[in-house]
Amino acid sequence: MLFDGEITERIIGAAIEVHKNLGPGLLESAYEECLYYELVGMDFDVERQKELPIVYKGNKLTAKYRIDLLINRQVMVEIKSCKRLEPIHDAQLLTYLKMSNLRYGLLLNFNVPILKKGLKRILNN
Repeated sequence: MLFDGEITERIIGAAIEVHKNLGPGLLESAYEECLYYELVGMDFDVERQKELPIVYKGNKLTAKYRIDLLINRQVMVEIKSCKRLEPIHDAQLLTYLKMSNLRYGLLLNFNVPILKKGLKRILNN
């Protein structure tokens, strides 16, 4: 069994592999599909576009958000392909983490020359 830190490191390695092969400039969906392929090949349990219901004042609403990737039911990954990550992207992932009672999230912006410059770890305390 892998610990959360080991899982995130392996996810980052897989994302770097995708970025090396595709480069920047594509749609988020292309990176998501390729990262999914890499992670499943590493024997992770990966859910794509997992619905996240909105619970408001104890009521489950019909509106839902979608998590790009959920790995081993522990680490949430949000994929972006934008000029730069903005504070709203951090806030979005943190809110998703809170709504799902998860602790670890990765924000990956593939539209950068070097993926490490488009990577953020987000923790839900």
